[in-house]
Amino acid sequence: MGALVENSFRLAHQALFARNLAAAKEIALLDKQIDQFYHQIELDCAALMTLEAPVAQDMRLLSAFMQLVRDLERIGDYAKDLGEIAIKLFPYPPHPCLPEIETMSHQAQVMLASSLVALADLDAIAGRQVNQLDDTVDTAYETIYQTLAYQRDIKGVVEPILLLALVIRHLERMADHATNIGQRVAYIVTGYRS
Repeated sequence: MGALVENSFRLAHQALFARNLAAAKEIALLDKQIDQFYHQIELDCAALMTLEAPVAQDMRLLSAFMQLVRDLERIGDYAKDLGEIAIKLFPYPPHPCLPEIETMSHQAQVMLASSLVALADLDAIAGRQVNQLDDTVDTAYETIYQTLAYQRDIKGVVEPILLLALVIRHLERMADHATNIGQRVAYIVTGYRS
C-alpha cells in the first residue's frame, strides 16, 4: 500500500510539474487499489481485535496500523486531487512560483519515503525525525501562500492562482500525514506518543 501511495504521489508530481497528463490519468487507477488495501487492512485489524483478544502490546500495534493506513489512504486521495488539478492547470502558462512548489513537493515526497522506511524498519528514531522535515514544508507553504495571495495586477482569470493555492495546501496536508505515520511508528516501537 505504501509503494502504491508513493507511486501515486510521484505521478501527481509528474502531472503538475512535467505537465504529464497521462500520469494524471493513471493516478485514479492506483487510488482504487490503495482504497482496496485500506479497507482490507482495516477489516483484518478489526477481525484480529475481535477474534484474537490481543494483549496490550498487540492492541497498540493494531490500533496504530489502523490509523497509519488511514494516513496513507489520505495521501493517496490528495495525490488523486493533485492529478485532477494538474489537468485543470494544463491550459494555463506555468506560474512563476512553480519551481518553489516543485521543491515543496519533493520535500513532502522525502517525508513520505522516510516515514515508510521507518515503518519497514520499525525504527522509532527515524519515525520521529520525519517531524523535523515538516517544518521545511510548513515554511514553504507560508511563503508560497503569501506570494499567491498578495499578487497584484493579475491579467486574465484567477483560476490558476486558486488551483495553485489548493496544490500547496494539499502538499502541506500530505506532509502532515507523513509526519503522523512517523509518529505512529515511534508509538508502535516505544509505546509512547511523541
